[in-house]
Amino acid sequence: MSTLSQVKASGFRLKSLIAVGAAAMVLLSAGPAHAVGGKPAVDKSTLVVALPAEPGNLDPQVAPSVDSAKFAWNVFDTLYGFDRTGKLEPRLATDHKVSADGLVHTFTLREGVKFQNGAAFTSADVKYSIERIIEPATKSTRRPYFAPTVDKVETPDDKTVIIRLKQADGAFINKVAGYLYIVPKAYTQGLATPEAFAQAPIGTGPYRIVGHEVGRSLELQRFDGYWGKAPAIKTIRYRFIPEPSSRVNAVLSGEVDLVTDVAASDAEQLKTHEGISVTSIPGGSPLHVRIYSKEPGTPLSKPDVRLALNYAIDKNALIKSVYRGRAATLSSTIPSSYPYGSNPDLQPYPYDPAKAKALLAKAGYPKGFQTSVYFPAAFPRALGEAVVAYWGQVGIKVQLKTLDYVAFNRINNVHQSGPLAFSEFGNAIYDPIHVIGGSVSKDGTWSDYYNPEVQKLIDEVDGVSDLSRRDALFKQILKLTHDDGQAVLLAEVFLNYAKDSTLQWDPQVAGWSLNFRDASWK
Repeated sequence: MSTLSQVKASGFRLKSLIAVGAAAMVLLSAGPAHAVGGKPAVDKSTLVVALPAEPGNLDPQVAPSVDSAKFAWNVFDTLYGFDRTGKLEPRLATDHKVSADGLVHTFTLREGVKFQNGAAFTSADVKYSIERIIEPATKSTRRPYFAPTVDKVETPDDKTVIIRLKQADGAFINKVAGYLYIVPKAYTQGLATPEAFAQAPIGTGPYRIVGHEVGRSLELQRFDGYWGKAPAIKTIRYRFIPEPSSRVNAVLSGEVDLVTDVAASDAEQLKTHEGISVTSIPGGSPLHVRIYSKEPGTPLSKPDVRLALNYAIDKNALIKSVYRGRAATLSSTIPSSYPYGSNPDLQPYPYDPAKAKALLAKAGYPKGFQTSVYFPAAFPRALGEAVVAYWGQVGIKVQLKTLDYVAFNRINNVHQSGPLAFSEFGNAIYDPIHVIGGSVSKDGTWSDYYNPEVQKLIDEVDGVSDLSRRDALFKQILKLTHDDGQAVLLAEVFLNYAKDSTLQWDPQVAGWSLNFRDASWK
């Protein structure tokens, strides 16, 4: 039986997929031909951006990486940051030195920096920001990346910060660049609760938050006291439009200037419209199904069952149909678009339903079993339906539980999204430890997996700064997790953006951040 026949037989309605695609084409065709292309939604001092969902939390130390990446790069600063290609560059610090043993990091801070409330930026704010992340009451998603390694923070003067580590951390400067958003000590300490900062956040970035209509919009305005080059665009308005077709029609009608998270089918059609520019780049993110495998006695605790989940799915068919080819195959949780750490020797799990059934029988489930999977509504519905249908073909009956983005993150960040959950990891620090530390480390923020061999290698790579050695260790980790069926690997999805062709802006390479510091209109 062919792949399409198998999926159809399992209850997955291929015709409805085709109908959805046709409907999308009609919607696109119906859009005005000249609504964009030199005609901003508001004016050339304003950029209107359509997002599929609002950030679940405006505190950048608490929000998940992908969440904060959509707005925080514009409102907040880190000591070091990343340029568009992922190379480190100085921000609030002008110099960084590391001791020979890797245990002492010394930062020299930039002069003349002010927070958006007018307060001067000093070393005390850096010390406070690190300690706030480590403090459990903050509920920071960054805590696992700093708490195990940071020993203490010293501030010998206002412009010097010395961070002493308990153990060497080869990716520490990357973590600082990706995770250590600086918040003002006096202002934040004066708030009633740790949660209150999210209601009125203050940073040192080029834009400040001036309005937030929950569920509808977020508005940023240029901060005239910004230490760096003033952005060309004065106002950024994020509009939250969950429905993909509505986002597409918004850019076609000129209601918005830029649309993120464009579906692959929509990207194909938008490219045909005059005045619209479409860009597709590797997302640097593994699309996978997260497996809760720590509970003994459950089917998912058995490697053969986890491998069966992988062999049961035709990933190439998913990439071709759901993503219209705008995705790459995935052989590990570190995609090949990372600068180092992926393992080119690994191959994606082939589609082999007979092998999947044999593995299930070997594990003691010859007739399969029943379970459920959480599915964020931001993902294409066809993806969830297809994966569930493939599993059904080998006897694994799975209930698809769809949740909106904010609700999903609320349970996902506290290990309540089991037994299975569709997931992605944004490339926050351009080092594989972000994904590895978060998803397979014993104490990772999103880890529901534990393998002593893997953990030993993670503990080793944490202290290695040499990139060639880090690369070799990550390759070993990926081989072990691949062979153990740590996750159901689906694809590296490309990120598709559609914008007014006269808007000068390029997306982050292999990253999810939206950086509008250099955006401008022709």
